[in-house]
Amino acid sequence: MANARPSTADKRKTFRTLHQSGYFVIPNPWNVGSARYLQGLGFKALATTSSGHAHSESFADGAQTMDDVLAHYSEIATATDVPLNADFENGFADDPDGVARNVTRCIATGVAGL
Repeated sequence: MANARPSTADKRKTFRTLHQSGYFVIPNPWNVGSARYLQGLGFKALATTSSGHAHSESFADGAQTMDDVLAHYSEIATATDVPLNADFENGFADDPDGVARNVTRCIATGVAGL
């Protein structure tokens, strides 16, 4: 029987522990394939790259919709077993209430941090 995949809560706990242990290297995959490759190399966490993903989809950095970005985060978080930190830029809002709403949506994707 295969090992169970870590839950989002497990990944968040791991991410918190990594931060408490000092420093660590966190590479920036731009899609699921590069995320799985980097995980396979032994990296303990990953971080999204807004420009890397945008450019791989023929957009300028910052030109994707929040829905597209959130779908990308969810896809990588689901496809990997390590914590994922999100490059959430300005939270897709200019006011605190908008940022709070959008951060709530971002957290729902399964990211471990942002």
